[in-house]
Amino acid sequence: MIIAETIREVREQVRAWKKEGLTVGLVPTMGFLHEGHASLVDRAVSICDRVVVSDFVNPTQFGPGEDLETYPRDFDHDCRLLEEHGASMVFHPSVAEMYPGNAATFVEILNDMPKQLCGKTRPIHFRGVCTVVSKLFNIVLPDKAFFGQKDAQQLSIIRKMVRDMSYGNRRLPHRTRGRRSGKILPQHLPQSRGAQGGPDPLTRRPTGTENG
Repeated sequence: MIIAETIREVREQVRAWKKEGLTVGLVPTMGFLHEGHASLVDRAVSICDRVVVSDFVNPTQFGPGEDLETYPRDFDHDCRLLEEHGASMVFHPSVAEMYPGNAATFVEILNDMPKQLCGKTRPIHFRGVCTVVSKLFNIVLPDKAFFGQKDAQQLSIIRKMVRDMSYGNRRLPHRTRGRRSGKILPQHLPQSRGAQGGPDPLTRRPTGTENG
């Protein structure tokens, strides 16, 4: 499995894969991976020739006083899990790599969708999610992106962004289940909170014509 820390590395490898006619899937996560993420990777591997998993704690979706600094991280564990489940590459960038200099551009949905439910108490959260997912789409250029369905609000917002921004990749929502318990597990999108019992925003599945 390739460990990439820069956008350039990812783009060069994806370009090489696509020259070979291979399809590329993307599983966005915030790391600290669990069985729910593993099931997302399994699904992606079953559909795509190569799978890129992002492992990045996205600061732009955390507001003041939230748990950015204490957010759990275990990259060595993540790499072992991803290798076991057949991921082709893990993209583990620094904050400076994703948001260079005085970055001041965000992707934001300007209707009431991000202001409901979780958004009532976390007003900048979905702006951060949309921004990082948009950046990952631009970096990886996936044929499919995989997101879990646990956070229905976030999934709806991502779908809205994909339509509004005319992204061509298909996304397939997928329900992640623990192998032993059979229970649906939290997913991590750009904000993985599974270990703390909260929502996991970075683990979603590609949206397209299939449901897992």
